[in-house]
Amino acid sequence: SGVYDELIRAFRAAPVRFADETSWRTDGANTWVWLFGTTQLSVYSFRPTRAGTVPADILGPDPLAGSLNVDRYAAYHRLALFLQYCYAHLLRDLQDVEKKDPDSVEVKAFVASLAPRLADAMELHRLPLSDRQYYRRAQHLKRRIVAIVSRPANHPDIRAYQDIFTKNSHRLYHWVTDRRVPADNNAAERGLRPLVIARKTSFGSQSPRGCRTREILMSV
Repeated sequence: SGVYDELIRAFRAAPVRFADETSWRTDGANTWVWLFGTTQLSVYSFRPTRAGTVPADILGPDPLAGSLNVDRYAAYHRLALFLQYCYAHLLRDLQDVEKKDPDSVEVKAFVASLAPRLADAMELHRLPLSDRQYYRRAQHLKRRIVAIVSRPANHPDIRAYQDIFTKNSHRLYHWVTDRRVPADNNAAERGLRPLVIARKTSFGSQSPRGCRTREILMSV
């Protein structure tokens, strides 16, 4: 489809992008549907694999300016552009740390100090602030988050969670320097929601051709 290819080119040219994927059934087999979007468009790609070749194919071989908001799935790591990890996923992982050991005083204190900061980072994008106000608050939030995840910890689950931040700082703070980049990946999750509903009601597609038809019609 010529229009479908145009949408892919527009996605590549956008300064802020979102991506996510979910399972799909095709002729009774497990497959995947990927969403690549911006605030203005969505490109759906139905593929038999969840491998990194899929986003690499959509984004192309050339380095791209701008960023891509994603979860921490490794399929995105070799792309030639900046990644912004989703804070909603980080917040859920943080809450899982507390659920795993709800009686730990150290865990409770760590979650109580970090969870509001992650929520504040996600909310910042939606506040009616001037650029000066936004970037001042963003830098302040980053300093607080870095301070919390850098504190010495004894609990192994806290240390494992802190490692996410220390090993991926280059994928965590693009919202601080570019207010167009949100700290979450909610746009991609909203884009996939109609397909999640369709999966529950239709049980997927009967053939690869049916997948291709849905892929084009939903994107266009």
